[in-house]
Amino acid sequence: MLTLIKNTNLYAPASLGQKDLLVAGGKIVKIADNLKTFENEAAVFDAKGKIVTPGLIDQHIHITGAGGKHGFSSMTPEIMLSELIGCGTTTVVGLMGTDGTARSIQTLYAKAKSLEEEGISTYMLCGYYGLDSLTLTNNVQSDMIFIDKVLGCKIAISDVRSSYPTPLDLVRKLKDIMVGGFIAKKKGILHIHLGNLETKMDVLFKLVNEYQFPIKHISPTHVGRTKALFDQAIDFAKLGGMIDITTGASKYTDPYKSVLYAMKKGVKIDRITFSSDGNAGLTKFDSKGNPIGITKAPIDQNLAQTVALIQNGGVAIADAFKLITLNPANNLGLQHKGRIKVGSDADFCCFTNDLKLTDVFANGQRMMADGNIIAEGNYEN
Repeated sequence: MLTLIKNTNLYAPASLGQKDLLVAGGKIVKIADNLKTFENEAAVFDAKGKIVTPGLIDQHIHITGAGGKHGFSSMTPEIMLSELIGCGTTTVVGLMGTDGTARSIQTLYAKAKSLEEEGISTYMLCGYYGLDSLTLTNNVQSDMIFIDKVLGCKIAISDVRSSYPTPLDLVRKLKDIMVGGFIAKKKGILHIHLGNLETKMDVLFKLVNEYQFPIKHISPTHVGRTKALFDQAIDFAKLGGMIDITTGASKYTDPYKSVLYAMKKGVKIDRITFSSDGNAGLTKFDSKGNPIGITKAPIDQNLAQTVALIQNGGVAIADAFKLITLNPANNLGLQHKGRIKVGSDADFCCFTNDLKLTDVFANGQRMMADGNIIAEGNYEN
């Protein structure tokens, strides 16, 4: 079936002006100024007056839930399809959290498959906080080679809940990821949770400067947890690394303000990504800093902070949307995601001129129409 999306104000994410898009088999097959010759054989969606961007990517989200710091009842639930569509997210990378016992890597894979069957694109990372990486096969390299959805491995550093890995531990983990990626034709990343210990990112600089490991495989997240950590992350980005700012938790200031600060310090916006840490377990505090309950990290702040970057920070739409489209796609090595070009997956978000989300397409299928979610997962009603 053909779908024709007419009269878009297209951001690919670079601004391309008014274009028509032709979609077939979940892929973009043609982009031109005018494709009206296909109107009689295609389902037509008129996007006149709407900004159209690539579908949004969340590269750090707890699709099977997380939490558990305050007992079994503090474990957060699984994410549902409509929650993702509601904030324009059409591609997710699911991952484990602190706990690698009460939750399993097998359940993570099953949830990724479930969301894929419901219409969006899903990937995952093996591993969790610990050095003893949780895998679907017998090791990280094997997961990289034989499990299509696995794009890398997660580990934690500078956190009392981590295994306190040494530089050599991390290099060996990176080697498995990189070699597995060679064989499976994946980029491969070690996605590194950063805690709030004073060691910050010190070990990552050793990996690059002393062990000379390619920086493109090193993917630190939660870099906006503290001001001191973010200042160090800026230096990492200037070395050519990609830094990931968490929008739903672990932030010392509004994430969009961190982006503005980094840009002022000379970091190119191509070196920065947003991710939500959605459904992570959080402690709620009162005005005096006393714990008063629990909640879960929101999943809609990637888009909200991007809009704030544009409307409050004055960053161009084409640049700001890179944080949640092109940049995470490049970090993950997904050349068919995060961009609107012939051959890419047909993932789109449509916005009003004041950046209110109105329509979402995932793999060519319309999931939101005129602000109403029209695709829900099983068991949502």
